[in-house]
Amino acid sequence: MLTSIRLLTRDVDTLVAFYERLTGRTADRLAPVFAEIRHPGSTTLAVADASTVPAAQAAANRSVLLEFRVEDVDAEFARLDPAEVVQGPTTMPWGNRSALFRDPDDNLVNLFTPLTEQARARS
Repeated sequence: MLTSIRLLTRDVDTLVAFYERLTGRTADRLAPVFAEIRHPGSTTLAVADASTVPAAQAAANRSVLLEFRVEDVDAEFARLDPAEVVQGPTTMPWGNRSALFRDPDDNLVNLFTPLTEQARARS
């Protein structure tokens, strides 16, 4: 069972503030170099300083998307006003309305709202 996704960063405070604004949740700061944003019934999003995993490279992700289901992707996208938009709100062929942008460390973030019954059943 997947329990957590951890993002490594050189600026924990900035990345935590971004995801607190995105999720509307306050992070648990368990150490100056580590924080968790818990989502009941879902995967925990952790943010840690790059020094905690020396074998990894912070802010180097080019292939993984962090996806968040939201009630209204258009409203959330407008509320966040992301600096680097990859794709504005678009209805996808599989029944989701989706918007892609980058977080402060250049990680891809997808907000989506299932529009069809099939899409709602999958998420």
